[in-house]
Amino acid sequence: MQAQFWPLTFWKRDWWQQWFRVSESSNNVAVLGSRQIYIVPTRWGLLYAVMVFLLLLGSINYSLSLGFYLTFLLTSLGCVAMFHTWLNFAHLEIEILSAKPVFAGQEALVHIQVKEYKNQQRHSIAAHFDAESAVLHTIPALGAQLFAVPISTRQRGWLSLPKLVFYTEFPLGLFHAWAIVRHPMNIMVYASPSENPSPVVPVVSGLASASPHASQQGDDDFIGHKSYQIGDAPSRLDWKASSRGVGMLTKRYSGNAQEILWLDWATTQGLPMEERIAMLTKSVIDAHSTQLTFGLKLPGNTVQPGQDEAHYHRCLQVLALL
Repeated sequence: MQAQFWPLTFWKRDWWQQWFRVSESSNNVAVLGSRQIYIVPTRWGLLYAVMVFLLLLGSINYSLSLGFYLTFLLTSLGCVAMFHTWLNFAHLEIEILSAKPVFAGQEALVHIQVKEYKNQQRHSIAAHFDAESAVLHTIPALGAQLFAVPISTRQRGWLSLPKLVFYTEFPLGLFHAWAIVRHPMNIMVYASPSENPSPVVPVVSGLASASPHASQQGDDDFIGHKSYQIGDAPSRLDWKASSRGVGMLTKRYSGNAQEILWLDWATTQGLPMEERIAMLTKSVIDAHSTQLTFGLKLPGNTVQPGQDEAHYHRCLQVLALL
């Protein structure tokens, strides 16, 4: 049954691209050698070839010496254009640097450095991942150019980089040269936070000594108000100020004790798993934005309370890999 669909399978891009020689990254660096570069005519190149062929037929039919001269001149121009398209692309050194974590559904930017070491300026070099928009740059001679190539994210967790495609059609657009680079780097994709602006995630609060690096919010001296956040203790609410129509406000104090908030997986029972993760992710974002000290309790894993940037990303990563 599968044999009758073979002609259709042959024309699928994913099927025939698996036979291409790709440039494998070694020590984060890949080099586009001559064996990894492929070149085909563009639609304008095909139109150019048809025009030259018709010009040749007319010259033969009418025995036009100038027609033969023009035909061979245009043919030579096409061959020179093909060589320069290949030369504009060959022997580039590609290094994939980094990609910052993003939330599912957002666009991640993969930073790639392309170096030129043949003392030749490279024009109109484009890079893209599969089915993604391309980034176009010119690389100076004996220099380097940074590419920020976008890639779409859909699911939480580790995202393996798809094939990275480089291509160029310089100088005349008659030929399309491309090469494929494969790199083992993974991108961390955090779970998408809940769309509910105020997901109800109950927290368990407690008091502990503040560390030297944490902001101190104890019970000694009143220092002002802040906007109410999910998890603030009811005793800290300024009901009088809120009754004046200025919104929900929480009192802030200075001292040597601080409130610790626990975001507990058990408090989201009865909801689908992905929604529970989304609600906890939103709570982590809210707690971090208000500089609260918080911890995270998940099945089989507990992240101890913290407040810094590393703790914030640690909590988001644990939720993404749950």
